[in-house]
Amino acid sequence: MENKLTTNKEMIENELVEEIKELIISARKKISKNVNETLVDTYWNIGRTIIEKEQSGKIKAEYGKAILLNVSKRLSKEIGKGFSKSNLFNMRKFYLTYSKIPDTSGILGWSHYCELISIKEENKRLFYEKESVNSKWSVRELQRQINTSLFERLLLSDGKTNKEKVLQLAKEGQILNTPEDMIKEPYVFEFLGIPEHKPLLEKDLEYKLIKHIEKFLLELGKGFMFVGSQQRVTVGNIHYYVDMVFYNKILKAYVLIDLKMGTLKPENFGQMNMYLNYYEEEVNDEGDNKPIGIILCADKDNVVAEYSMGGMNNNLFASNYTYYIPNQDELIAQVEQVIKENEEDKEDDE
Repeated sequence: MENKLTTNKEMIENELVEEIKELIISARKKISKNVNETLVDTYWNIGRTIIEKEQSGKIKAEYGKAILLNVSKRLSKEIGKGFSKSNLFNMRKFYLTYSKIPDTSGILGWSHYCELISIKEENKRLFYEKESVNSKWSVRELQRQINTSLFERLLLSDGKTNKEKVLQLAKEGQILNTPEDMIKEPYVFEFLGIPEHKPLLEKDLEYKLIKHIEKFLLELGKGFMFVGSQQRVTVGNIHYYVDMVFYNKILKAYVLIDLKMGTLKPENFGQMNMYLNYYEEEVNDEGDNKPIGIILCADKDNVVAEYSMGGMNNNLFASNYTYYIPNQDELIAQVEQVIKENEEDKEDDE
């Protein structure tokens, strides 16, 4: 009887703790949301006030910086932290960048906008802003996606970049409607801390990716869940092993990844195609879509890839990976070149 009473008491305590925790967490989210909205609103208006003073001639260019420095010192002394000279300049830039106070329902904080206003190109900035809201990126995650040029890498994923795709990413962010929408070129593994030219075995790369699975999932994108590594596929009494298997809950499909250390070879496609057929026949449940295969390699020849995948009905892709953050200017130049070539092809067709 005593044990039963003790058990009931523990159950009541557990229920009470969980319910109170939910209320506190919910309240904290509301407070954080309200704080974010208020700060963003206030800082935009501070930026407006500075610009209006400049435009009226009250703050002249030759001594504008000195005035803001003194204003910063006085505000910091009289009000507190948050009004450094650099932050006041950010508020000024925030107002110049956004013609009205952005409405993100309190999801993005001032630190997010400090990163976003550093992006000059409007379409690119709109993409990162939309993705920050859709994916609920922390400031650190936003910084990483900007630094690794996610916008350009998504545009280069299929070689068919055009102005419409740029505008779509700016308007909607990354929307996963088809397997092609998830592919990047290249994938960036800078979080592994591997020197650029250090030789590495496939099993070592796989081990490091699993060790940093949270960061790898962020790099893969939305909706990914890790299923396992070295997943066995048995065909004709012979065992094969898929390096890494994920499930994408948005596309409702298994995603099989094979890691290749060297140059992509035609036979790599045949092997992945076999894995995809096996998963579709033996692993898929009712409601699952066709599995998706991604071969990640250190070097890819687009012509070899195109001919090797010809005639295959499966969702099969190949992409490069790199251990270091790619040069953003080079990626931008590639995007501009692909857009130019596609526009020229469109004109020729007409």
